[in-house]
Parts: sequence; C-alpha cells; structure tokens
Amino acid sequence: MCGIVGYIGNKQACEIILKGLKRLEYRGYDSAGVALLNGDLRVYKKQGKVLDLEESLEGKNIEGTIGMGHTRWATHGEPNDKNAHPHQSPTGDLSVIHNGIIENYATLKEGLLQRGHTFKSDTDTEVLIHLIEDIMKNANLSLQDAVRAALGQVVGAYAIVILSKNHPEHVIAARKGSPLVVGIGKERGEFFLASDATPIVEYTNQVIYIKDGEIAIIENKELTIKTIDNVIQTPYIQELEMNLEQLEKGGYPHFMLKEIYEQPKSIFDSFRGRIDAKSGNINMRSVRDYQEKLSKVNRLILIGCGTSWHAGLVAEYLFEDLARVPVEVEYASEFRYRNPVIYPDDLIVSISQSGETADTLAAMELAKQKGATVFGVCNVVGSSIPRLSHGGAYTHAGPEIGVASTKAFTAQVTVLTLYALAMAKQRETLSSSRIKQLMKEMEAIPGKVEQALKLNDKIYKIAELYKDAKNFLYLGRGYNFPVALEGALKLKEISYIHAEGYPAAEMKHGPIALIDEEMPVVVIATNNEHYEKLVSNIQEVKARKGKVIAIVTEGNTGLNELADHIIEVPETENCLSPILNTIPLQLLSYHIAVMRECNVDQPRNLAKSVTVE
Repeated sequence: MCGIVGYIGNKQACEIILKGLKRLEYRGYDSAGVALLNGDLRVYKKQGKVLDLEESLEGKNIEGTIGMGHTRWATHGEPNDKNAHPHQSPTGDLSVIHNGIIENYATLKEGLLQRGHTFKSDTDTEVLIHLIEDIMKNANLSLQDAVRAALGQVVGAYAIVILSKNHPEHVIAARKGSPLVVGIGKERGEFFLASDATPIVEYTNQVIYIKDGEIAIIENKELTIKTIDNVIQTPYIQELEMNLEQLEKGGYPHFMLKEIYEQPKSIFDSFRGRIDAKSGNINMRSVRDYQEKLSKVNRLILIGCGTSWHAGLVAEYLFEDLARVPVEVEYASEFRYRNPVIYPDDLIVSISQSGETADTLAAMELAKQKGATVFGVCNVVGSSIPRLSHGGAYTHAGPEIGVASTKAFTAQVTVLTLYALAMAKQRETLSSSRIKQLMKEMEAIPGKVEQALKLNDKIYKIAELYKDAKNFLYLGRGYNFPVALEGALKLKEISYIHAEGYPAAEMKHGPIALIDEEMPVVVIATNNEHYEKLVSNIQEVKARKGKVIAIVTEGNTGLNELADHIIEVPETENCLSPILNTIPLQLLSYHIAVMRECNVDQPRNLAKSVTVE
C-alpha cells in the first residue's frame, strides 16, 4: 500500500524520487518523506500529499545522488509528520523506509526500551531501524549482517530500503510479503528501487523483481542479491512491457475516466490471440499445460478481494453455466482463517489486479500447502501472484492508476470467460457450434463497449439529478447480480455515497424498507430469462415512490412508462452481459463523484494495492 522509491547513481536523487512518489500516489497514502545522502544523511517528511512535501523542501539542502522516498498509508500510529517515513536510528546514522507490517514490533520494542532506546514515533518501522543499529553495536556486525540478523527476528511482512551515513554509495533493500523491484539504469552503477515499476519506467525497462526472503545490496556500483541466509542468488532481469505514455492522463481529466474509455482495447487485448471463433480453439498456455486437470477438476474455488471478488462471482455463473463444474467464491481475507476444506483435485483461481494483494497471496499459500493446483488471473507481469501460481493468465489491461478498478474488472471477467469456455470444450458441456457462437460474440464485445461509452452524455445528466443522494440501491439477477455489487462498490468508493447491491428478489427481505421518494434504485434489466421478474421488482420500487434508473437492452421500450430513466446498452449473450452492463455504472459513479468534488483517482482512506492484512 505504501510507496517506495530509491535511487543511486550520478543524477540528483531528489527530483527522481519526488517524481516517482507522484507516480505512486495512486496506491493511497497520508504522508510522504525523503532521505538524501551526501556526506550527511538528511530526512524530510510531511503529512499530506507529495506536493506538500515538495513545498516544504524549498530552501533546504536537497543535494545528493543517493536517496529514497516514501508515501505512507497509516497502520501503526495516526497520520502526522512524526509517523511519516523515513525513520532514523538513535544516532541518526541509519534511515529506513518500509512497506508492510511488523507483527511482533511490540515485543521487539519492549526489549529495546529495556536497553535504553527511546522512540520518536508510534510506528512499527522505527522499531526495525533501532533494532538494526542495536545489533550492529552490541554484536559488532557489519550493516549487511545486522540487517540479516534483524530480519531474522521479524515476524510479518516488509519491503524495506536502508541508507547509512557511514556507508556512502551503499543501499540495502529486502523483501518479504511486500513487493519490491530493482531497476537497472543505463549508466554503470545506476540503480532504481520501487514498490512497483511505475516510478522507474521513465528511466529504464530492465528490472529485477526481488523475491520473498531476498536482500538486494548495492555497493561499489554493483548489485548483489542474497537470501536472508546469505546465499548469493542469480537474478532474472525482466524487460518491462509498460511505457511512459500509459502512465499519463492523455488529455483526460482523471485516470479513472481514461481507463473507462480504454476498455474496448483492454478487453480486446485480454482475448487477442487466445480465441479463434472459426475453429473454436482456445490458445492459452495454462489450458494446454493443465488440460487433464481442467477436464477432470471436481471443484473450482475462486478467491479475491473487492472488485476481484466481484469478478469471481461473475465467473461462478460462467463456470457453472457453461462448464457445469461446482464453484465456490471466497473472500481471500476470510479463506485462510476458517480452516477451509481443500482437496488435491481442487483448482484454486486467485484474482488480483496488482498481483500483490496480501490476503490473496496468503490464501494461495494455504491452498498449495493442501496440495491443490493454483492458478492466477493478474494484470501485472512479474508480480507475486503469477510467480506463486502453478499456471494462469495475464489480463493485459495495461497499467491501472485509478484506485477504483474499472478496466481491470472487465479484463478479469474476459479472461475468466475464456477459461470457462475452455473447460466447457474439454468437458463437452457445450456443443462446438455454441462455443464458436460465444467466441464470435466475444470478439464483438469491444465494439459494443464503444457503443456503450457513447451513453456518457445521457449518464452525465442523470448524475446531475442524483449527485446529492444519501443512499443508492443496485439490483440485478443471475449474471448481473455481481454487476449490481460492483456498481454499488464503485459509487461508494469514489463519491462516498452509501450504496448497496442486492439480488433483486432479496429486496423484499429487508432493503425495501429503505425505499422512498429520495431513494435512487439502479436496476440491471437487460434481456434474459429474469427480465419479467425484474419488471415486477421495478413495480415494487415505484409503488413506494422510489426513483428507478434502468439498464436495458437497446430497443426495449417496455420500461419507458415505468422507469424514471432508461439507459440502453447493445444486445449481447447473457453470459457476456456483465462486461457491457458495467460500463454505464462506472460512468454514473465517475460523474457523481466529480460533481461532488471528490478526489476520483485517490479516494480517501483507500489504496490501490493492499499489500498488508
């Protein structure tokens, strides 16, 4: 969740670090800081945005070709200047930035207090840098050895970068459970460190993803990767696929709107080269490599958090409907804490945009320990979930900067649809002609999403009418019940309006009590076998004077006299309708949030990548 940027080379570090921190703002944060090394080790930090930090640096000494910066999302200690990172050791000789949570910090802190240490902050991170310096002093160890010894005592997750005044041109970084990447600069001895690749893509496309339990040591212009047990590793250098243009707004006022409009391309890229509607073939490596597993699996368990969990709910309908395989959808955050029953012939599918979601990674570890096969559906190449998976697929949505996920959701549903079709083909639960028909319609979806985006002006006018609403209700049935949940989540995430999604039939079991003339109700009523029942639900809302915004199939006039607002989307197959029907809900949430003057790309209290429990 926190953001990390580090630099060592011949350029001035501060400018690179501040620019990098701005690129990491999408991760969510409440304070920022930098440490710069140039003879002295200088630390500057500030509650608020990176811009506040930047303004506070005016007139201060920011020289130095070695440095690191951090954006903090508060866990231990409230957001303020003293709890912001970097943190320093008692002598001021060492400084650290840290993403993650040290679970046993209280025990470690008690021991340090007994040895005379005093602390300036309320954070778990300050305890770590005190511990490292304490070990150096009392055990007479080198900095590297002291870092390894300290990390051997730590319980929890971390990605850390450490600078030392007494070790110039020397940077140490380590990772366990939180992401960390090292970029290799164009000049000898130039290296970049970051919690993901977005801050460094401007400078290099050659990166090394540090693995769990590894330490990166940059010294004398050379990089060495070791395990915590001091075993030297041979790093794999990966070439980044993203480019700087993808990280800019491209003329859009917000990243979220840009990413909504990128969906025709991101959906196409997620199935491009993977399906052939003429032959009915699906070309995915994991489908080939695990053909027998997919054809014989007795149960699918889909795990995710937030929007990824909603994508899993859509996939539950897909796999059960098309492939006739039993499916369970689990919150990753609950899965590992309830002693789940997992069999070796289960297939676990982990869904994550970032590939670094802590709860999802922990659930995967548990499933692997139980002997299950684990797949990943992920958007970030080289991230932790793909590396931990037995197989899986990237979504190819491109970088998603807006905290509220849009194109990642539709890309996830697209890839999960491909898996459902692959399993249907292997298990012979659909005819060849039906599979080809669905593939052909899949190929038409990007164009139909473009048509749905043309509804923007109409949705803007609807947003003007309901921007001051206190509550929203979203209703759907079948495939579109998860879409109702996702629509409600988008609204509450970015506009701070309370919103709930329900299966339409459940309205009578409680939520109907909330409906009055002030309650907008969004009903997803596109053509399917549930349509007539949804009409009945709309009538129940209108009988109680609720305001109805109906998403219907293009050409449907049956609700013109009943609903207050009609939004028509192109017709498609029922199993593909969640991709289309999501688009107007994203636009509605976006426009309402902008009208309420909310920070659309960086909603309060939220982070893009939840890398701590």
